Amino acid sequence: MSASDLSIIQHIERFVSLKEDEKHAFSLIVEERRVKRRAFIVQPGFICRHQSHIVKGAMRSYFIGPDGDEHVIAIAIDDWWISDFYSYTSQTPASLYVEALEDTVIQQIAYEKVEEICEAHPRFERFFRLVAQKAFAYSQRRALSNIGKTAEERYLEYAEMYPQIIQRVPQYVLASYLGMSAEFLSKIRKKLATQS
Repeated sequence: MSASDLSIIQHIERFVSLKEDEKHAFSLIVEERRVKRRAFIVQPGFICRHQSHIVKGAMRSYFIGPDGDEHVIAIAIDDWWISDFYSYTSQTPASLYVEALEDTVIQQIAYEKVEEICEAHPRFERFFRLVAQKAFAYSQRRALSNIGKTAEERYLEYAEMYPQIIQRVPQYVLASYLGMSAEFLSKIRKKLATQS
């Protein structure tokens, strides 16, 4: 088992404990890829075949609206998952782009392999359910934040929860994710800097 295989096993074991045979079985279905900055691992029109765990790097998922603007749906860094999850779970064509924001190392697991390992080892079924529940809860929290908080409040909340992301991703990506223009985010940051 390689060091990067170990990182995904360590991630899983934060949710469920695994036996040695389960660790070995999982290591056999993981494929590691290196993705250059600005390269895509998912594009609209193609079925998303994998879930991707980021070993090191940063990625975003986004769609392009009718106005031609990019709308960032997710930002993910080291030890996070990213995909077009609707396309992945339904095995229908993707509507999102998933792009590397930095040179990134990912571990991918194919849809069919996940189904097989969950059937053979029920602990993985529990792991993926817990991860899905956590992601759903976060999506709900984000939706409520977008409806009930000002742009500045959204930025402050996100900066407190994810300071490492604030430092790493381009301002235009962060602004789009938080539902504001890059110019407006710049004004908020300048205002906050003068207050500190």
